[in-house]
Amino acid sequence: MLKKLLPATFLTLTTALTLGAAPAAQADPAAPAVEGRVSTAFTLPGEKVYPEGIATDPRNHTVYVGSYADGSVYRARPGHRTAEVFLPAGTDGRHTANGLRVDARGRLWVTDSTSGVSVYDTASGTRLAHFEVAGTGGHFVNDLTITPDGTAYLTDSVRAVVYRVTPAQLAAGSGPLLPAYDLREHLTPSPAGSFTLNGIVSDPAGRFLLTVDMTAGDLHRIDLRTGAVSRVALQGGDLTHADGLDLAPDGTLRVAHNTTNTLTRWHLSPDGTRARLTRTFTDPALQIPTTLNHAPGRTLVVRSQFDKGGPMSPGTPTTFTIASVRGF
Repeated sequence: MLKKLLPATFLTLTTALTLGAAPAAQADPAAPAVEGRVSTAFTLPGEKVYPEGIATDPRNHTVYVGSYADGSVYRARPGHRTAEVFLPAGTDGRHTANGLRVDARGRLWVTDSTSGVSVYDTASGTRLAHFEVAGTGGHFVNDLTITPDGTAYLTDSVRAVVYRVTPAQLAAGSGPLLPAYDLREHLTPSPAGSFTLNGIVSDPAGRFLLTVDMTAGDLHRIDLRTGAVSRVALQGGDLTHADGLDLAPDGTLRVAHNTTNTLTRWHLSPDGTRARLTRTFTDPALQIPTTLNHAPGRTLVVRSQFDKGGPMSPGTPTTFTIASVRGF
């Protein structure tokens, strides 16, 4: 499964996931833990799936999940307890399926950490567009978000840059994946080989982006009007080991912290400059959560099982599933 990945990339991911032994978030005593209820939303077929990304189609609530192991993309229709393969392993030369998003027109965006991003028609599975990282040197294309004007922004966990794909580029169908924002000078220094930028979200009005530095535990704000990069003031905790982010229209920011099996919830200020920790939920049943997707009544969480024979350690995984956490 992971034999297709370059050894350096494999090692970098392992280091990033296991670096440090501190808790995911040092919670303010005034921020009580959540009494969440974890159950299984649906299962994923396959013995070595190692899922990483998740996205929901806002039009029909179909859920898509990507495999870090071989690039397969699974589709779970509403009411079904087992997902089906939507895009088989290796489709269009894809090695991994990390970040996933479905845009307002129902197109599925899938990042491949080794190359870039592809865009698919959810009705037919046809690839509509693809963009590959330009230049030489190491890279790891990780997560993405799409702003209201249809522009996609993607993080690179090795280069510490944010790429951009505009609607005009999407219409053209292909091209180089070029950095729009370079955050290297804004990051807290980390050990060599560490992953930095990971999850990314945009506010509903398209004014700014938020992206997390999973090693330093910082959250960075990118002003889309001015290009200014600033650090969000975090109150009550930090974002160490933070992977996927989910930002609700009411300003609630939900975060998956992978190696500590933790979810945190934050209240974001309207301008995105401050965030206060309000809830923390930790449970081994989350099985190394890599990202999450919130809908009214439940939060879907990807159970990666990276520590069961995946990129973190040897072992034997159980059935791969997506968790449903209620009360969070």
